[in-house]
Amino acid sequence: MLSPAPGPVRSSVAEARRAGSRRALLGGCVGNFIEWYEFGVYGYLATVIAAHFFTPEGGSEVEGLVKTYASFALAFFFRPVGAAVFGRLGDRIGRRPTLVLVICLMTGATALIGVLPTYASIGAAAPWLLTLLRIVQGLSAGGEFGGAVSVMTESAPPGRRGRYGAWQSFTVSLGLLAGAGTTALLATVLTLSELNAWGWRVPFLLTLPLGLAALWLRVRLDETPAFVSAVSPAAGPPRRPPAGETVRAVALGAGRVMGWSAAGYTFLVVLPSYLQHTLNATFQQALVATVLANLGFAASILPAGAVSDRLGRRTVMLAGALLVAVLALPLLNLVQDPGAPVYAKGAALFAAGAAVGLMAGPGPAMLSEMFPTTVRYTGLGLAYALSNAVFSGCAGLIITRAVAWTGDADIPAYYAAAACAVSVAALLTLRGDDHERPLR
Repeated sequence: MLSPAPGPVRSSVAEARRAGSRRALLGGCVGNFIEWYEFGVYGYLATVIAAHFFTPEGGSEVEGLVKTYASFALAFFFRPVGAAVFGRLGDRIGRRPTLVLVICLMTGATALIGVLPTYASIGAAAPWLLTLLRIVQGLSAGGEFGGAVSVMTESAPPGRRGRYGAWQSFTVSLGLLAGAGTTALLATVLTLSELNAWGWRVPFLLTLPLGLAALWLRVRLDETPAFVSAVSPAAGPPRRPPAGETVRAVALGAGRVMGWSAAGYTFLVVLPSYLQHTLNATFQQALVATVLANLGFAASILPAGAVSDRLGRRTVMLAGALLVAVLALPLLNLVQDPGAPVYAKGAALFAAGAAVGLMAGPGPAMLSEMFPTTVRYTGLGLAYALSNAVFSGCAGLIITRAVAWTGDADIPAYYAAAACAVSVAALLTLRGDDHERPLR
């Protein structure tokens, strides 16, 4: 009997691998989209949420907003806990089952926010219930990033880790844009009283069908070849690096992405509340400004990831961090200038988002390359979660409080530029050829 021709067999195997890579890409992306859609919605509706949950009758509007951002920050501080818990699970039992659990928790907590009774209905229990759900979201979000990036980069074809990892950041931008677009649409079709009364609940409830679609995609995922190889009986007991080595890598990774975290949240999420309360912009104007910044962010992410596969992660990420450090203040001053043309302000916001995208595109692959397979889910998840907890979750709280204390409207620029300056120093320690080395 004749054997099958080797050509068709090889073609069939190659096609199966490509199909697996595409499923991994889609299955990893979808959770990020939902996570950042919700975080964006919460940020964009911060003033409405503050009025319903954190501002009793007669309370200060600014104080309510600060409390809203404090709840926002608290969820971020549970991200490292989620990264550690789910990361350890994902490094032991697999990426796929852990990501299925994470998407269930994330979807359930977000949908429940849409049906929560407000302060006017149940009093002081309302902010506590909201904060509890934010904590569950923080835990699940902490487990999302490490698993999603591990799946995407471990399943990427050779020489394309930057491109595949960049999709994680790209779906972050899509999620933020979807959150902004949904909120802007509601603000357009509903009256302000309708939006404040019940319309704010709609974006949170929309997470339920999105989560069910994400769950369907994730149960169809294959386990990554790198993880299967690492836990194979033929490979012997999984070899994990010393704890001290992993801790140092986590700290260095957090430093490398802190500029991305701080500048990203400053320009992409905190901006609406800043524009409304500091520059007296309308709700609609603030959302349009945020959409422009997010469009710039989205436009640069995938090209940055692809270029980093050729030039290296260090070159591209350094360019983004340096641009933000140097241009944050001039760009913000342009937005603040009442005499500046509208198109110039729009271009400034777009450019700010694009500079952040230069860091966000190669960032996931850079973190993935820092850790071996046996601790990758935990290590890169912790590095990202710690950076986000301190520099993203606290961005709204720090900026709002600092502007109120000092009266200095330039605080957001100082915050983003300082964080990016630290990232420049950390990125200089990155080897220029890491993108060419196989994953450990």
